[in-house]
Amino acid sequence: MPKMKTHRGAAKRFNLTGSGKIKKNRAFRSHILEKKSPDRKRKLRKADLVSPADQKRVKRMLGV
Repeated sequence: MPKMKTHRGAAKRFNLTGSGKIKKNRAFRSHILEKKSPDRKRKLRKADLVSPADQKRVKRMLGV
């Protein structure tokens, strides 16, 4: 069987932490910022962890 290929789109959006969790950068920060509140924009600066429901799917895309 051939090797699994990494999903390149997923590889650009997700990183593995040292403990094996999956970190994602928050989206929705590039445009239409005027109507978003400062609190909301401040929250979007921080990275977040992928939810447990999606971890299996993302790990498969990353080839982990």
